[in-house]
Amino acid sequence: MAELDFESLLSVAIEEAETGLSEGGVPVGAALYGPDGKLLGRGRNRRVQEGDPSIHGETDAFRKAGRQSTYRDKIMVTTLSPCWYCSGLIRQFQIGTVVIGESETFRGGEDWLRDFGVKVVNFRNDRCMEMMQTFIEARPDIWNEDIGEE
Repeated sequence: MAELDFESLLSVAIEEAETGLSEGGVPVGAALYGPDGKLLGRGRNRRVQEGDPSIHGETDAFRKAGRQSTYRDKIMVTTLSPCWYCSGLIRQFQIGTVVIGESETFRGGEDWLRDFGVKVVNFRNDRCMEMMQTFIEARPDIWNEDIGEE
């Protein structure tokens, strides 16, 4: 089986982040893929749009993917290093691979996931960094709320 092009999988998450940004939300997008690269679910941080603090990009994509018999062979792609909440979801369901757009702006549970044997690929993608940095500068109040800071 040929190696998947993780960077092309990231493009769906970036589209979701851009949509979230255009809606006034936190620009974090995600997608869950099967081991063959088949898209199972895509989503974005919709905490602001829906008034629901649990709708992070990863949780939205996870929910939209529906039940799977196993998650060990699944690939979670996200524009930003997963926060502890989303890292917990990845660990709880034993998702095998996490592809990260960037972790310069925010470094969540990336190392913790590696310690549990999750394959982590970080692209340090310029578009992902620019979206987050611009958003944080414009809306530090929402960003701090999102990451649980006072």
